[in-house]
Amino acid sequence: MGPHPAVAAIRLAVRRVLHDILNEHPPLSPGEQPLVLVACSGGADSMALASALAFEAPKLGMRAGGITVDHGLQNGSDTRAEDVVLRLTALGLSPAESVAVHVGRDGGPEAAARDARYAALDSCADRLGAAAILLGHTRDDQAETVLLGLARGSGIRSLSGMAPVSGGPGAVRRYRRPFLQLDRQTARKACLVQHLPVWDDPHNTDPAYTRSRLRHEGLPALEKALGKGVVEALARTAQLSRDDADALDAWAAQAAESVRDAAGLLECAKLYALPPAVRRRILRRAAIEAGAPAGALFARHIEEVDRLITGWRGQGEINLPGKVVAQRQGGRLVIRQG
Repeated sequence: MGPHPAVAAIRLAVRRVLHDILNEHPPLSPGEQPLVLVACSGGADSMALASALAFEAPKLGMRAGGITVDHGLQNGSDTRAEDVVLRLTALGLSPAESVAVHVGRDGGPEAAARDARYAALDSCADRLGAAAILLGHTRDDQAETVLLGLARGSGIRSLSGMAPVSGGPGAVRRYRRPFLQLDRQTARKACLVQHLPVWDDPHNTDPAYTRSRLRHEGLPALEKALGKGVVEALARTAQLSRDDADALDAWAAQAAESVRDAAGLLECAKLYALPPAVRRRILRRAAIEAGAPAGALFARHIEEVDRLITGWRGQGEINLPGKVVAQRQGGRLVIRQG
């Protein structure tokens, strides 16, 4: 008799990702075993992921390790982190470590915690020489991310949600999300049938957090109004949007050089001739290269710069984040430090 369907599903998802990692990071010498880490909070999603990694990695000649991040945002968080390390060790993961971080305030509590967490994971991966880090985001998380992007009104890149594979500093494809096609209930069921203890983060039900309100109020309301297929449809929207956004990014990268003059300045007439989606990508990239922080550069900023090309009436320079200014000079668009 085979494993429970939920367990079989999580193991298959992890096995596919491990094969991808092996293809990209083949052993450099006989007997070498690439290390793959799981980022584990102790919640159902990441505990299910840890259990599947512990089961599948040795069969492919890979080592499985785990990292839990102590954000220090709740009393006893250090004790909980130690408990997660014990759970990871019991599953057979080695190394299994806890890392404490300081969460700042930039961008709000959720963004600050996320930034601190990824910085810690990157540091651990570098120190341990890990080939990849697995993250337990599910299809439900993807649906929430798409809705949050829709609420921001910031274009199809936001609607594309989380990528199955994404990078970290110096590691273009470090992060892997095996569960983006699985729902949250499958992960929880896998923990239940394997008798894995699960810790439910109180932040996940705290209405002070936007994602928590969306999870417990917004999505259930949408499902009530539109039917149970909303989460799956939103996840599908994410993939379709990602494909479109990738294609437009590639087009913009190719077009970027053709709209510059011999001195490297952007020519307004050539920019004007491009489709808006391509032109705005070129403008955004130029602003970032001039020193504008990507996280602070919003659609409204790019629209203002775009009007220097499409709605030129002699306007003055446009101030952008990072003390960057954009202005039109003699048919050229100059984006520079102010």
